[in-house]
Amino acid sequence: MLNRIAYRVHQSLERHFPEQRLFLKSDTETRFIRLRPTTQIIALVGGTLALAWTIVATALIMMDSIGAGSAREQSMRQQALYEERLNALSSDRDLRAEEAARAQERFNIALTQVSEMQERLLASEDRRRELETGIEAIQDTLREAIKERDMARAEAERVTLALNAQAGGATELGRASDTLATLEFLTGALGEAAEERNEVLAEAEAAREEVRLIADAKEALQMRNDAIFSKLEEALTVSVEPLDKMFREAGMSPDDLIGAVREGYSGQGGPLTPISFSTSGAAPSAEELRANAILTGLDRMNMYRIAAFKLPFAMPVKDSFRWTSGFGYRRDPKGAGTRMHEGTDLAGAYGTPIYATADGVVTHAGWDNGYGRLVKIKHDFGVETRYAHMSQIRVEVGQRVSRGERIGDMGNSGRSTGTHLHYEVRLSGEAVNPMTFIKAAKNVF
Repeated sequence: MLNRIAYRVHQSLERHFPEQRLFLKSDTETRFIRLRPTTQIIALVGGTLALAWTIVATALIMMDSIGAGSAREQSMRQQALYEERLNALSSDRDLRAEEAARAQERFNIALTQVSEMQERLLASEDRRRELETGIEAIQDTLREAIKERDMARAEAERVTLALNAQAGGATELGRASDTLATLEFLTGALGEAAEERNEVLAEAEAAREEVRLIADAKEALQMRNDAIFSKLEEALTVSVEPLDKMFREAGMSPDDLIGAVREGYSGQGGPLTPISFSTSGAAPSAEELRANAILTGLDRMNMYRIAAFKLPFAMPVKDSFRWTSGFGYRRDPKGAGTRMHEGTDLAGAYGTPIYATADGVVTHAGWDNGYGRLVKIKHDFGVETRYAHMSQIRVEVGQRVSRGERIGDMGNSGRSTGTHLHYEVRLSGEAVNPMTFIKAAKNVF
């Protein structure tokens, strides 16, 4: 039964694939190879499968090539946009620095002008007091002259009465002569007193006019000082508010930072001290209070500048790169389930320079199992940054580095699936999102 079925199948196959013979002839003999229908079907199926596999593989390769080209173009566009953003941030940072420098220069000029104006004002006040003292002295002299005049009149009357009493029967002619002499004397004394009074009144009027001019000059000076102080206060507000916002967005207290910086401040010059124009211990004036408030703001801005260089507000990579993995829980790339990713990954070309993001001291520069080639930098305020998977380390333990100083090259060492930098920021030993610091500084630096 089976033989009959096999025979019928063979006959059916021979109708479509008749048996073929392939002859091979040599000098001594001739041989042939018999190609049965089954063999032909197997060869046909194998060739068809090979052709189909070739077509599918070619299509997949072409699709991958097209996809890779689109990815490269998208990466290039993202890179161009990021470089444009970096250039804008750099220009904005330079502009802020120039504005702060100009504000400092304007403040110094204004302080010099205020000091000169205060000196002139004090001199004017001294002169006004001297004039008031002179006027009082002149008035005292005038009062004394009037008293002497009255006394002279009384003395003349007394002498006249005494002469009349002694002469007794003096003739009328003698009395008239004495009266004329007395009148002439009194007239002369009164004339001199009147002239002296007129001179004193003229000097007093001139003194009052000078006092009025001094008061007008003082008022103009106060208005000018008020305008200068207003411009300085506005410039200081524009300069300090972005820095204050940057530290708050980074989750750090500006007051605590300033206190810590001031406690460890060891630079030349020291903090700005308040202004005091009084040497008698009197209460400060409104101008002194405003000037001291501006000095306090400048001192705060200086402390902010020092703290900004001690905290990781810079980018660890300045060349072209792309963000590949952020801070938080994620699926492990090595297939170890869901794990906490305590930093952020920046992928770039092999050997891309890596820079310190803040001033600090290198506490580790070597191999670490999961991190590969790792650099740890200790900063002030309990902050630490880590730079992992390097191809080369360019610093040593104990070395002090500055923000923007090159510390190594990007690589693929340790537990890594490709060339990238694993960047961490830790506060008091606890990992925090590095993007908090990077985003907080984007509107300042």
